[in-house]
Amino acid sequence: MSTEIIDRKTATHPKKSEVVISVERLSKKFCRDLKQSLFYGIQDITTDLVGGRRKSDTLRPGEFWALKDIDFQLRRGEALGLVGANGAGKSTLLRIISGLIKPDTGSVKIRGRVAPLIALGAGFNPILTGRENIYANMSILGLSTQEIKERFQDVIDFAEIWNAIDAPVQTYSSGMAARLGFACAIYTEPEILLIDEVLAVGDIKFKAKCYRKLHELRDKGTSFILVNHNPQAILHICDFAVYLSKGELIVSGKTEKVIEKYENDLFLNDTHESSQVLFLPEKTESESLGLDIRSLFFRDLEGNIIKSLVSGKPVNFCVGCQAHQRVDNVTLHLKIKTIGGEGGMGTVLFLSGEHDEKFFEIPSGKQELQVELPYLGLGPGTYTMSIKLKQSSIYTFDVVESFRFTVKSNGKMSECCFYQPRLWKLASPEKS
Repeated sequence: MSTEIIDRKTATHPKKSEVVISVERLSKKFCRDLKQSLFYGIQDITTDLVGGRRKSDTLRPGEFWALKDIDFQLRRGEALGLVGANGAGKSTLLRIISGLIKPDTGSVKIRGRVAPLIALGAGFNPILTGRENIYANMSILGLSTQEIKERFQDVIDFAEIWNAIDAPVQTYSSGMAARLGFACAIYTEPEILLIDEVLAVGDIKFKAKCYRKLHELRDKGTSFILVNHNPQAILHICDFAVYLSKGELIVSGKTEKVIEKYENDLFLNDTHESSQVLFLPEKTESESLGLDIRSLFFRDLEGNIIKSLVSGKPVNFCVGCQAHQRVDNVTLHLKIKTIGGEGGMGTVLFLSGEHDEKFFEIPSGKQELQVELPYLGLGPGTYTMSIKLKQSSIYTFDVVESFRFTVKSNGKMSECCFYQPRLWKLASPEKS
């Protein structure tokens, strides 16, 4: 599997000069068999005690690489997203950076205080109350008792657990424990924050508050790494991203490019590009931001789903969506780019419902939005479309960064970038 690193030197960020995390040739292996794993552990400890040298760069029977030769950097004030399917190695990477486990090869260099949020309510004693856990947790993260007292009220206000602060944490829901853990971490004012799926809990209002707080921390120079299976969360927060698959780095760089590659691999590998239809998995209410994109496809004028697009023909682009409740002032934004060719990838068409002053009132349930194109003006070629469901220009419900489709020619187009509707006629000379 090849590794592609997109050069970030051309990207701009006001606080990018200082590197706070440097990961170099990082690898970590595990053994799937418990007994074999225990045996290898004893073997490694014995080797260390007698001053021997481990063969950390080779696999023993039953072992596999959870991470293999990972390289990236995180700079001050920068937000980096980690994306990839389950088992890609994202959580393992965060655990290595936080110091919970050691790598087999490579190194992690850290400059600054790290606050890890890699599990719901990590570090909390379930028998102790929320109040007691705040003092214990924040002291472990490096704060004095006086500093904790000064920030105590801010923590419980952010976590919104006023009535339960003196109850044992074992009586908390997972969402309450996660909110408290998140609040403790951010109010230690860390220089580096590691977040693993914590923002998946809570309602939409609380998620929005978390996002606002993260932006405030970034403005103060805090760097963070975010793991989230929702690409929208990564796009909303992070400037850069790293895509892992089966322990290997596939691509890193600008978030939009990385998410596009990730979604292509996730949704297009199992389908033919010529199908021109994309179905997306259903989100739970905790994962959703209120309105989700469920399918993308084209219809002809008779309402039939079509799998072959032809330049100049009428077509309706359709977005199947699902609303968890009634939503007003919904707009659709479409950005189409070319793929390949001498010019590489470039935007050829941008359509905005907001610009056209077209807003939808979406009732609860499954719905379908359509954009009617009397003529498909795109020339023959392969394209990728970015689709956004927004509420006016303020709030983004869902995004699909890359819906790939192909446009064919009926043989009447040549050397054209777009289809121009036209009418040929012979006009009489104007009378003098």
